Amino acid sequence: MLVRTVKRYPLLLSLALGALAATGFAPLIWWPVTLACFAVWMFSIHEASTLKQALLRGWIFGVAHFTIGNNWIQRAFTYQDAMPHWLGYLAVVLLSLYLALYPAIAAGLAWRLASARSVGDDRTAAGPGFVLIFGAAWIATEWLRGTMFTGYPWNPLSEIWLPITPLAAIGRLVGTYALSGLTIIVAGCMLLLARRRWRFAAGTAVAAAALALASLAPALVARQGDKAPRVRVIQPNLDQEERPRDDYAEQNLLAIEALTGTPGPAPRLIVWPEGALRFFIEDGYPPATYWRGDPYLTRRRIAARLGPNDIVLAGGNALKFDAQGEVIAGTNSVFAIDSRATILGRYDKAHLVPWGEYLPMRPIMSAIGLSRLVPGDFDFDPGKGAGGFTLPGFGNVGFQICYEMIFSGETIDRKHRPGFIFNPSNDSWYGSWGPVQHLAQARMRAIEEGLPIIRATPTGISAIIDANGTLLATVPPNVAGAIELPIPLPHEPTLFARVGNAMAGIVAVALLLLAVAIRRWPR
Repeated sequence: MLVRTVKRYPLLLSLALGALAATGFAPLIWWPVTLACFAVWMFSIHEASTLKQALLRGWIFGVAHFTIGNNWIQRAFTYQDAMPHWLGYLAVVLLSLYLALYPAIAAGLAWRLASARSVGDDRTAAGPGFVLIFGAAWIATEWLRGTMFTGYPWNPLSEIWLPITPLAAIGRLVGTYALSGLTIIVAGCMLLLARRRWRFAAGTAVAAAALALASLAPALVARQGDKAPRVRVIQPNLDQEERPRDDYAEQNLLAIEALTGTPGPAPRLIVWPEGALRFFIEDGYPPATYWRGDPYLTRRRIAARLGPNDIVLAGGNALKFDAQGEVIAGTNSVFAIDSRATILGRYDKAHLVPWGEYLPMRPIMSAIGLSRLVPGDFDFDPGKGAGGFTLPGFGNVGFQICYEMIFSGETIDRKHRPGFIFNPSNDSWYGSWGPVQHLAQARMRAIEEGLPIIRATPTGISAIIDANGTLLATVPPNVAGAIELPIPLPHEPTLFARVGNAMAGIVAVALLLLAVAIRRWPR
């Protein structure tokens, strides 16, 4: 029946498989469905008569897959009156038309290099060589998706393993992209088992078990004792919809103050969401800039809630001016403020969101009446890149603001490895699917780097994540609340933390060499 369906309705089948394959990610997490869909899709690619057919089947699969997986983007268009709200639905499809090129290329490479019809032998069924080359091609194209045109590596295939801790932990050895390629191998084994190719499937199971054992890390114990440094994550539950209100800045600060808690014997790192601080707090701006309040008085107000060794990490904005004192740009930043109302440091977001924090081709887009999704007359400037700074009592802290967290291998400054990463975000734009998928990306970064991640968002999901990617505590969506724990301990640098995304290339080449060896092995 499957063979008849592939032959009669290959494009309709690819469309259905791509849509169903998206259910393996959060919030549904139907990962067996995803593996089965990829297995059938790989068979369809193998059975294509021409390279053009293989490419088209791959592209159609990708369009459906990414349209379902990125449906949450549509809601962001409802916050900006300068952008037609209906454009959100079109934007999801248009983005998917582009993103689908990457699975199409992977399918084309697998067909061209390993399909029986490509080499002129229609009698040969899909075998281990085809599966291995497909895995290598997927690694290459998923890495390209995360790199080309500033990159968009949302929902890498490897994330479906998060419910299965030993398999997700393989990411600390090989990273996200390589683990996605190995996931293709697992799906391919389902195809081979259907073809009664037992030995390769058994060998894959043994290899997966070996990798899972090799990735095991020692159990982490949080710092104990009354004076062990703690982190308090605040979620004020003020939605993006409320931002246009004149009193938004004050109401947001009042909500945060109410959740700050009482100082204790241990130093506390109190973390706020992205953009939570709507007052400008740096000195030296033109006087007219401070219409919302004096910067020193705002800092004093924040400091009044702190114990002597407490520090606040507040998401906010900084401004840049020209020689005439006119604002020319802003930054999406995190400020460290101590109990003396001193700014100890500032991190500026480096990997900005196109259409969100800056408008590509602004003169042309503005001329046709389009604007960026975040209201404003000027764009944000990028910071210097992944990094952080040292805070008294807490050590070296790394920062990744919102969108930056999705880029595997670009999370930390490897020369100055932090003890943990602070990831403020604002996911109130993105409905019910976006926040849980973003949280999954943060868990993958924790696994890869062997570092705890502290995540604060205005409406959820805020979380404290340990270096194994385990959720130690969360604040549910659309709830005002706070969570406080001793700061989790980091692991020693993982293999991926040392090698980075070179591991993707290493694994892809290894799969290709193994495919060649199997093809040449005496029958």
